[in-house]
Amino acid sequence: MAAQEGSTVDIDTSLFITVSGPPGCGATTLCEQLADAIGCPYVSGGEVFRELAEDRDMSLNQLIAKADESDEIDRALDQRLQQIAEKWGMSNKPFILESRLAGWIAGDRADLRLWLDAPEAVRLDRIDDRIETEAEMRVREVSEAGRYESYYEIDIDDREFYDLHINTARWSKRAVFTIVRSAIEEYDPEIDEGAFRTPPMDP
Repeated sequence: MAAQEGSTVDIDTSLFITVSGPPGCGATTLCEQLADAIGCPYVSGGEVFRELAEDRDMSLNQLIAKADESDEIDRALDQRLQQIAEKWGMSNKPFILESRLAGWIAGDRADLRLWLDAPEAVRLDRIDDRIETEAEMRVREVSEAGRYESYYEIDIDDREFYDLHINTARWSKRAVFTIVRSAIEEYDPEIDEGAFRTPPMDP
């Protein structure tokens, strides 16, 4: 997805940023704000998932059901995201990658890894106007967590390597953006003493 026009806040950076979190965490909103302010593209896992559905001439629900049956879809999605991460990780240009596993997939290629979250009741209220129901959301989160552990030995609750972990229920959308903007603008690689190592992942 390309950056939006009409940016009111410019951020001068070449950082490769990943944004992750559960449904309703505010990741899409933040990515759109960042892409607009930085003037860079961003790719979301949901966008790539829809592309996979179109490639297979399937609806999203059909592809989700197929993903529950085998590892083919998840691995295809993660491999495509990894290719994107590898491309942008070597570009020295600003880029935003958003998906539940973006931090894991990008690994040490990423310069800044964000985890967004909010209490379940808040997230449910945020997705109230979406097709997904409360039960479906809970089942999907449990199902995804199980698949991640089965395929990659990933514990999705292991968030030690994220650079920022933000409860987006505590601040407005604009304030969350301001927090992240400050982290980007104040980042100085010359005084960076080191990120936590990302556990290896092989899609």
